[in-house]
Amino acid sequence: MSRKIEISTDDNQKVEASTPVIISASRATDIPAFYGDWFVNRWKAGYIKWINPFNQKPVYVSFEKARAVVFWTKNPAPMFKHFEFLDREVKNYYFQYTLNDYDKEGFEGNVASVEKRISIFKELSEKIGKERVIWRYDPLILTEDIDVAELLRRVERVGDALHRYTEKLVFSFADIGVYKKVQNNLRGVEYIEFDTRRMEEFARGLQALNKKWNLEISTCSELIDLDAFGITHNKCIDDELMIKLFSEDEPLMDFLGVEIVQPSLFDLMEEPQRKAVKLKDKGQRKECGCIQSKDIGQYNTCPHGCNYCYANTSKDLAEKNYQRSRGNQTRETILP
Repeated sequence: MSRKIEISTDDNQKVEASTPVIISASRATDIPAFYGDWFVNRWKAGYIKWINPFNQKPVYVSFEKARAVVFWTKNPAPMFKHFEFLDREVKNYYFQYTLNDYDKEGFEGNVASVEKRISIFKELSEKIGKERVIWRYDPLILTEDIDVAELLRRVERVGDALHRYTEKLVFSFADIGVYKKVQNNLRGVEYIEFDTRRMEEFARGLQALNKKWNLEISTCSELIDLDAFGITHNKCIDDELMIKLFSEDEPLMDFLGVEIVQPSLFDLMEEPQRKAVKLKDKGQRKECGCIQSKDIGQYNTCPHGCNYCYANTSKDLAEKNYQRSRGNQTRETILP
């Protein structure tokens, strides 16, 4: 549904660019933590160049029709200085904030301590509103030292601190065997794959914890049905959330196919309901509920150094590319 237009590049070349309505920034790298200046500079320029990781061909993406941005991060603090710009120029945005507790294991090599990340989470929530900050505990990892009970203790510790600063928790079970990169990065770790019994054990424990939190809880890209535990399937790029948060943006609502459904004669006391068309992102896994968006990140550019990362071939390569990018935050594309 993204039409093509002709744009002029920084060096005055004429190229064809797509015009997505929703921007994902980004599943592939942490733009708020490391490339916030780049994002703002490129938004001002009106486009980015994205390198297709499968064929290495450049793809140009125009922001001309963009109406919403979904940020994914483990450290939004470097982006705080840009919030005045975002509120003025981007307007419609929310954050997916991953906050796990693997400090003891060092699975997330270059992230701050849990305590520091909790403090940043609270500050973000206070700046933009808790409804626009989604807490992700992603992924859940089992090892010889981390069983389901220990995972629940860690989630409870973080949840007790965060539940007043968000409205939603999203989690996923680590699919280590699916990703060769992850297996390589976790070499030497005695990890345990989740089975149905352990998934349901965790869900049951989380349901009990949520009695004191009262959060909406969902899984990300999981096939298992956990409805019995009050846990739904998530849409991280979420049309329903956008309708709730950004309903005054008519072009965005038009893209989402929103129509007002008036209550029946028997339900005149009810408010009119909004419905949207189905915009499933066919470029994602079947289990993924996200609607259509364009991700503008690049693989092998995030230096967080997380052992379970599927977006980096190696920590060293990601760090090298990040260091190469630091000298020029106005370039068309994030390296490589």
